[in-house]
Amino acid sequence: MKLKYLIAATTASIITLGFVGISQNWNTATANPCAAQVNPCASKNPCAGVNPCASKNPCAGVNPCASKNPCAGANPCAGKTKSAPQVYTESQSGLAIRGTDPVAYFTQGKAIKGSNQYEYEWQGATWRFSSAENMRLFASNPETYAPQYGGYCAKGLSEGNVVSTDPNAWKIVDGKLYLNYSPQVQRQWLRDVPGNIAKADSRWPNVLIGATVFE
Repeated sequence: MKLKYLIAATTASIITLGFVGISQNWNTATANPCAAQVNPCASKNPCAGVNPCASKNPCAGVNPCASKNPCAGANPCAGKTKSAPQVYTESQSGLAIRGTDPVAYFTQGKAIKGSNQYEYEWQGATWRFSSAENMRLFASNPETYAPQYGGYCAKGLSEGNVVSTDPNAWKIVDGKLYLNYSPQVQRQWLRDVPGNIAKADSRWPNVLIGATVFE
């Protein structure tokens, strides 16, 4: 009798515990706030639909850096390349042809020193003359009397070099005055005057860019 009672009591307890367990799971299922099919946070996402950052991008539309490029337009390095002067001058005096009268080569057929009483500024150089008349002639048409290649050595220019000149190493060819570094260099130039002139003409004045003057 006692054994039957214990079995019956045990069975009843199992059934009761099972029911209670089911009951507890059911209560939990209905009370779970996350059990809802609709997300309670839906539609509250600040990024949903319209982007709250739209139109606030400083780069949107117009580029805030536009036109601020220091390299835009003009080259910032332009004009910074050192070049030889357009006219050869002595570094300290600034005199063209070392102070020799350019007109005298044409009118008197020789190199004559100019005077500081007759000076004329042209192409960044000071030109001296032996008379007021020669200065007037030069001022009226400098290109006619000024030496070719800015007074640099004609032979040097034919080889792509920028070289100083000796006023006594000169020659007029086809109405134009040409100077050379020295009488010795002039003799080399005279071996092929037309050819040397053509070579120098093809290099002038670009040869001055970034050039160093050899004295």
